[in-house]
Amino acid sequence: MNHFEIREIPGKGRAMIATKNIAADEVIFEEEPFVSKQFSWNVAYGYAACDHCMRPLETVLENVRRLASDPKVEVPLLQHDPTAAWVAQFTQCPRCKVHYCSEDCRMEAHKRYHREGCMGAFRADDTHPINVLNETWKKMHYPPETGSIMLIVRLMALYKQSPKKAEFLEQLQSFQALIVNREQKIYHKMLGENFEQQMEQLYRAFCNAFTGEEFALFTTPDAFKTLMGIMGTNSQGIATSVLSQWVTKVSELPLPDADKAQLDTVIDGLYAKVGEFAGEFLNNEGSGLYLLQSKINHSCVPNACSTFPYSNDIVVMKTLVPIQEGDEICISYLDECMLERSRHSRHKVLRENYIFVCQCPKCRAQASDPDVTSDESEDDDEMDDYEDDDDMN
Repeated sequence: MNHFEIREIPGKGRAMIATKNIAADEVIFEEEPFVSKQFSWNVAYGYAACDHCMRPLETVLENVRRLASDPKVEVPLLQHDPTAAWVAQFTQCPRCKVHYCSEDCRMEAHKRYHREGCMGAFRADDTHPINVLNETWKKMHYPPETGSIMLIVRLMALYKQSPKKAEFLEQLQSFQALIVNREQKIYHKMLGENFEQQMEQLYRAFCNAFTGEEFALFTTPDAFKTLMGIMGTNSQGIATSVLSQWVTKVSELPLPDADKAQLDTVIDGLYAKVGEFAGEFLNNEGSGLYLLQSKINHSCVPNACSTFPYSNDIVVMKTLVPIQEGDEICISYLDECMLERSRHSRHKVLRENYIFVCQCPKCRAQASDPDVTSDESEDDDEMDDYEDDDDMN
């Protein structure tokens, strides 16, 4: 039984409210995504992940050597490699050859969307309309990635294969409420300064890829913009990493202090090596749409957080502090470092990446703080433009 409910709050919109007291570090819910997909450039650069659940498909040694671009790097304690238990289960689609971490994932993908979404031999054909669409997107949206047109491609396969299309459309529409009056800013965020021209190019490529009558609902200009808006505002980032899993496992080993210190040195050395070549791009990265998780608002003083403890696309929502019955459950869309920065800095990132002005208790308490610090600046007109919108939080 869930201990929360979704309510409409006047002047704020949808919110998740606790219906009982919840202790700190307690699981609020677990959720599989409505749809998920690895980012396009992440795939292109060889980050190996299950095409269905995004579980890593590399051993820790393979992963480190690829990220460091050094086939001679060694990793100790390989008996604690998190992927080792899965390697024997790895499989692939017999037609298009996309990879899965297990037969369960392959069958689930086939049952839900891959029967219609499988491209067969055309997966390697650069002239196929879906590959043209993906390349069009990649030329507009370079790393660091925040979305992928291939998430929408998978949505189309889900829709075509769904036996309950009315229910599918109702669920998809539940994401739409958050994008009203924010479309232009969303497209600017994803596509940059030339977003109007690029949106037109992307729309034409999308229509060329989905010409069937069954897709007519989605191939009008307004419908396509809505799909892009849903992806831009509702998708949750997903990151999986066999290296970080391995580090977590070996760091918890009951080792003598001297061995623990030596292991820490080795770990630091490995991160230094992979950082020299791969920089900050260490993970399999993608995004997903989550029916429940998308209903949770941001706060700069969050009482919950999204976690991915299974190294796949299942999100586990956990409490950070005790939550009282009647309290709103909130997460942070910002990382820990950004949460410690000024109200001005936080607002700037939230406006540019999530298209809203935060009105959480922390931001209200800091409302009288200077708008510009010694190392920060902003256009006051831009601030006014965003604050004219309805606040999401």
